[in-house]
Amino acid sequence: MALKISSKIVDYSVVKADEPAQTVEPTEAEIQLEEMHEKLKRPEFLEGSTYKIKTPTSEHAIYVTINDVILNHGSDHEIRRPFEIFINSKNMEHYQWISALTLIISAVFRKGGDCTFLVEELRSVFDPKGGYMKRGGRWMPSLVAEIGDVLEQHLKRIGMMVDEMDEHQRAYLEQKRAEFVAIKPQGQAAADCDDSTAAYPPGAQMCGKCHTQAAVQMDGCMTCLNCGDSKCG
Repeated sequence: MALKISSKIVDYSVVKADEPAQTVEPTEAEIQLEEMHEKLKRPEFLEGSTYKIKTPTSEHAIYVTINDVILNHGSDHEIRRPFEIFINSKNMEHYQWISALTLIISAVFRKGGDCTFLVEELRSVFDPKGGYMKRGGRWMPSLVAEIGDVLEQHLKRIGMMVDEMDEHQRAYLEQKRAEFVAIKPQGQAAADCDDSTAAYPPGAQMCGKCHTQAAVQMDGCMTCLNCGDSKCG
């Protein structure tokens, strides 16, 4: 195997026939890491996750499948990146624009680089007919915005995005929620409600940041028990 010498030779020695040849491990800078780019061919097998979206505006659920490609498999530099997205439903009402959306998002995935900007772009889409309230009291401005939520959830799972709050902040909010509930006990949640936001106290107001009905008067100011946003800063 030919070995390219990229640095200046400062010393040498002759290897005897009875001595094993020394192998030189390539440095980290010399390792050619595989990166996401538009010319990367689709592998035979991709790992993926499917997410279910059920809106109150349709009797049929929507299923979002995101397939990932694993780069530098088996090495210390192994990373997982989204490669393609599929959105399916029995409801054919939105078929045309959903098909276009999947093609565009998949093209952005394969282009490489930072694709996390898609989350905010999708969330900024508002339905002219008005949004809808998800189970647990979270308002969605549109179906496209909820697809953006699913994308954020997936990017966090594969490590491309991180939660804005660390574990200490979440523990603090859980403590404050417990204190608030102790003062004002909650009513019983609906039996068919499977969203974690159902645990927020009844009478909570809508948070202007995360659009979740989880803002309560706490320590003299309105504080969101979901994202931690506070009017007091």
